[in-house]
Amino acid sequence: MLATLITAVVDGLEGALVRVEVDVAPGLPVTHIVGLPDAALSEARERVRGAIRNTGYAYPQGRVTVNLAPAGRRKHGAAYDVAIALGIMVASGEVVASGGDWALLGELSLTGEIHPVPGVLPMVHTLRRAGARRVGVPAANAAEASLVDGIEVVPLAGLDDAARLVAGPKGRRAARARRTPPVAVSGPLAESRGTDASLVRTDARVDLAEVRGQVAARWALEVALAGGHSLLLVGPPGAGKTLLARTIPGLLPPLDEREALEVTVIASVAGLLGPGDGLRRQRPFRAPHHTASYAALVGGGPRLAPGEASLSHCGVLFLDELAEFDRDVLEALRQPLEEGSVAIARAQGTIRFPADVQLVAAMNPCRCGYAGDLERACTCAPGEPERYVRRVSGALLDRLDIRVEMPRTRPSDVLLGPEPECSETVAARIALARERAASRNGGRLNARLGGREIVEQCRLATDGRDLLAAVAARRRLSARGIHRILRVARTIADLADRASVSSTDLLAAADLRDPAATERAGLAA
Repeated sequence: MLATLITAVVDGLEGALVRVEVDVAPGLPVTHIVGLPDAALSEARERVRGAIRNTGYAYPQGRVTVNLAPAGRRKHGAAYDVAIALGIMVASGEVVASGGDWALLGELSLTGEIHPVPGVLPMVHTLRRAGARRVGVPAANAAEASLVDGIEVVPLAGLDDAARLVAGPKGRRAARARRTPPVAVSGPLAESRGTDASLVRTDARVDLAEVRGQVAARWALEVALAGGHSLLLVGPPGAGKTLLARTIPGLLPPLDEREALEVTVIASVAGLLGPGDGLRRQRPFRAPHHTASYAALVGGGPRLAPGEASLSHCGVLFLDELAEFDRDVLEALRQPLEEGSVAIARAQGTIRFPADVQLVAAMNPCRCGYAGDLERACTCAPGEPERYVRRVSGALLDRLDIRVEMPRTRPSDVLLGPEPECSETVAARIALARERAASRNGGRLNARLGGREIVEQCRLATDGRDLLAAVAARRRLSARGIHRILRVARTIADLADRASVSSTDLLAAADLRDPAATERAGLAA
């Protein structure tokens, strides 16, 4: 007997329809899964066999063939388990299908419990477009699946729930009853589902008031977040670089509807949504370790999964100890910083992941960390500080809008200095500046404007154009460097609620890009 069910697979950040065809025929008791399955999917026959038996149904004693169509598309993961199990049960007569436009998603345990799977949001969206009116998903994925309008979401706790969905009120054989109830997962293992150490949790936020001294760095961070500009913090150990970066989640405004949906889809595909999670409203803040690989940072791997750059979409990617990252890994960031996306090409095709990310990085001035420090001598060999800094290429540095040197914090600033502004106050200014830029730029931040657009938006007077020309000539700026100074200057003007960019804004932007170069050129205010 032949049975056909519908499910879906994740392809990049999109879903793709998959038809599960099951044939049960007389012969030796063997189960074959065909259609380019990966190792996890090939092992589904053992999970499915155990789940069917332990739920109180009989596994067919014959030749079982499972075909996943289209056969030319590689299948991966365990999201097909429930569809395969119900296909076998319908084909063997254990369950009488009542018909209907429904689909099934989920991973099975040997007890028949249905576990959550990644990528439910794009898969349910694909099923709705294909005409499915009802979809059975793991109960832990129900909130995520409910974000898709126009399709009924049925939470499934176990295989028996899926059988009732397929059979309808009278189709299931009344003589069959579950022998072993599903074992509920509890404790630390269950609580860890959907969590991620690279995300800063709400209770781990640092208030900006904790960063004392470092007035220039605080101002640079405010400008960077207001305009979406990339930022590099350079200073000795203990200067407060990482502490300042940890204040970012409390300074960023929440995501709008479009951004929230995009970020939630990426988190769904990456398996980062926990049970009950809906749309993500907080902007991502990712902080990968400097040992992260190329695939971990930009995406790829055997399953072409999104990397940290895509997981930071519409948020901030913080790279601490920038010079310790592998150079090839850092060079891969040049594309997303310019284009806002990452294209991963493989033999089977090309996948493009969104990566509209703001880069914030921190590094020491040398390997020991004390080059240029007035109170502690550098212990590096001659020439070593220069070699250490050159680990970050000039091409990548040229793409960083703001660079700030953070000196050692004085004890008087920490113990006796005035109370600095808190995150709530600074976040309000950042939100207002972003609103001004968005209303003027068609919803985009200043850092995302093209060369011609930023020139038009700055509205420079004659003295401003002459000053910028002098800065560019003395510092040998490229066209990219000129445009980046203009973008930062436009943000500074937005923070001050000025319609046009003044010469003071241009000097401040040039100083934020490279304070030492501005001083050498004799252009400091």
